[in-house]
Amino acid sequence: VQLQASGGGLVQPGGSLRVSCRASGRTASTYAMGWFRQAPGKEREFVAVIDRRGESTIYADSVKGRFTISRVNADTTVFLDLQMSSLKPEDTAVYYCAAKLSLVLSTRGYDHWGRGTQVTVSS
Repeated sequence: VQLQASGGGLVQPGGSLRVSCRASGRTASTYAMGWFRQAPGKEREFVAVIDRRGESTIYADSVKGRFTISRVNADTTVFLDLQMSSLKPEDTAVYYCAAKLSLVLSTRGYDHWGRGTQVTVSS
């Protein structure tokens, strides 16, 4: 599966932004997918993940209630979104979409990664 993220940008604190990822491949719809982020000087961290059918999600405590992950499976392409609201300066990071084959949704072990997209929250 190949992943390509887009949609980052600059937004003011309290604002909203959506980042998107297009996952392509014959078996793309069978992958669990997620969003991770890495801020300058920090390790990459989990943000949100969603199972292959879009029925189950897990969120990091820091984004719960503010971010929403969703996906649409369309044949050999998956459209993965992360809708972010009430953004804070500490949400500033490079956001990565990722995928893995798994029957059980988890926040670790993702082995397919797309290039990141920068999200900057600043006034």
